[in-house]
Amino acid sequence: MSDPVNKPGERRGAPPLLTPLTPVARRRSVLVVPVALVAISSLLAGCGGGSSAAPKKHKPTTTTKLTTTTTTAPPVAPETGLPDPQGASLTRPALWVKIENLSEQVRPQAGLDVADVVYEQITEGGITRFIALFNSQIPDVVGPIRSTRAMDADVVAPLGGIFAYSGGIADSVRLINQAPVNAVDDTKAGPAMFRDKTRRAPHNLFGHADQLLAKGGKPVPPPPLFQYLANGEMFTGDPVMAFTVKYDRGYAPTYTFDAPTGTWKRDIDAVPFTATSGQHVAPTNVIVQFVPCCVPSPEGGAYQTVGSGDAWVFTQGKVLRGKWNRTDRSQVTQFVDAAGAPVKLAPGRTWVEFAPIGLPVDVISPPPPAPPPSS
Repeated sequence: MSDPVNKPGERRGAPPLLTPLTPVARRRSVLVVPVALVAISSLLAGCGGGSSAAPKKHKPTTTTKLTTTTTTAPPVAPETGLPDPQGASLTRPALWVKIENLSEQVRPQAGLDVADVVYEQITEGGITRFIALFNSQIPDVVGPIRSTRAMDADVVAPLGGIFAYSGGIADSVRLINQAPVNAVDDTKAGPAMFRDKTRRAPHNLFGHADQLLAKGGKPVPPPPLFQYLANGEMFTGDPVMAFTVKYDRGYAPTYTFDAPTGTWKRDIDAVPFTATSGQHVAPTNVIVQFVPCCVPSPEGGAYQTVGSGDAWVFTQGKVLRGKWNRTDRSQVTQFVDAAGAPVKLAPGRTWVEFAPIGLPVDVISPPPPAPPPSS
């Protein structure tokens, strides 16, 4: 706060000026008197309590208040590692959907292009099916929805949530109903599942994803399945242009790295694998997890996802050949490199290929750089 300041022209506490003396001397002393008067006037002015000069003005004191700004990082979707500014993925459980893949009869499927994670498994006759996980992005429609398999209960156990399916043999249905998920089939779904009359049964059962989510599941949010690279952190591995997981013909996917998008475009027999949206399915990461199988069953056997084995991790145009291990069905699978350090993925969508031990995976590496010209 500044000190009080006199207004211009004011003199605080100054006594009135004395009236100058009037000269009364005789003529011959007239020259002396003015000098004396000047001296007296000067003396009186010097002795006065105030000055005729303008008073000093004090500048006001300015106080600068320092402010600290705290920047909060945006929420991150647990199953992709991508920013989720609205935090929507943190307010809902995992939604699992068992989706059919019977060659041209059911393709294109609905929702696979926006699933956070997709597991591909071999069923009977070399046919593959998908277990698709939705959390960060919820499509309007998902499907075609088909029957559960024995290994599904182990796959979904770490995240819980809702598991949407349609039937299955007695053992598989029992296992999924014993798993820590809200298992919703076509007999319980009500209007959340419907038949698409433009397709032939039984390949025409679809679901409204938001209505399936409304069935409720825990926990909220689900725990993350993977670890992710920090901003600016690079993946370490051998360069790869493309690779093919050698399932039976008609099901063997080829993933080709697309550098501009940092994704692996998925094709089947050189035909782009698309969703009903028209989008080319292209995950950021692909993991080939080599799993053992128990005694085969009529539905293709139950591949073991609890245990350990080899895993090839493809991301950022590279492959890292490491290991996977999982000690209990309630735990997420850990992926490690040759030194035992955790493998981190690039933030984005991930596909996991469950490959029987010994299944070939053809990898196409870029040609070696040309040697420098000889001098």
